[in-house]
Amino acid sequence: MEEPAIRLRKVHLTLGEGRSAVHVLKGIDLTVARGESVGIVGPSGSGKSTLLMVLAGLERADEGLVEIAGQSLGGLSEDRLAAFRGRHVGIVFQSFHLIPNMTALENVAVPLELAGHSDAFGRAREELAAVGLAQRVEHYPGSLSGGEQQRVALARALAPEPAILIADEPTGNLDAETGRVIADLLFSESERRAMTLVLVTHDSGLAARCSREVAVRSGEIRSEPQAAPAPHLVAGAAQ
Repeated sequence: MEEPAIRLRKVHLTLGEGRSAVHVLKGIDLTVARGESVGIVGPSGSGKSTLLMVLAGLERADEGLVEIAGQSLGGLSEDRLAAFRGRHVGIVFQSFHLIPNMTALENVAVPLELAGHSDAFGRAREELAAVGLAQRVEHYPGSLSGGEQQRVALARALAPEPAILIADEPTGNLDAETGRVIADLLFSESERRAMTLVLVTHDSGLAARCSREVAVRSGEIRSEPQAAPAPHLVAGAAQ
C-alpha cells in the first residue's frame, strides 16, 4: 500500500494559557492519500484553519502524530522544520502575504533562492507564466489586482514543486468570477503535477470540487466520507 501524503493520529492542540487557553484541536485523526484533493469545511472558529497550520508545520501539536510526506514533524527543530516545509509543502493564504517592495518575479523567486535553486528567477518566470502572468512579472503587488496577487501567491507556492499544496480560503478575498479562475488554477495545477491538495473553504461549491470533504466541528472531525481514488492511481489501474 502506498504511503499517504498526510497522516494525523490523536492530534491535540491548545492555544493560549491559563483562563484564555482554548483546546482548539481535540484528538484529530485524518489520512490523506497522495494525489487526493480534500476540502475542509466547518463554521468559523471550528479549528479548520488551525488544522491547516498544523499540517503545514506552522503550529506544533501538543500531542499526537503529525506525519507529512512520510516525515514525522514532532521531533524536528525549527530550522529542520522550515527546510522540510520549503521542500514539501506549498501554502496559499486568503490574504496573499506578498512582499510589497518586491516585484511579482522576486516574490516567487524568494523561496527558490532560500532553497538554493540554481536558476531561481528562470523558474519563477516559468511559474508566473503558468498562472497567466507572463506579462506582469516586473509589477509590484500594489499595482496588481486581488486576483493577480493571488496568482502570484499560487506561483510562489508551486515553484518549489511541493508534494502537498495547502490553501486557506484561497478565494475568500475575491469576487465570484475571479475566485472561479483561481479555483480552476488550483485544481488544474495540482492535478497536472500529481500534488495532494488540502483546502479550507466556506464555499460549498469549491469544497464539492474536491475528491473528499471533511467537516470539522468544535475541533473534531465529525464526518469523513470514504476517500475517492487519487486521479493518478485510477489512471494507473486502467493501464
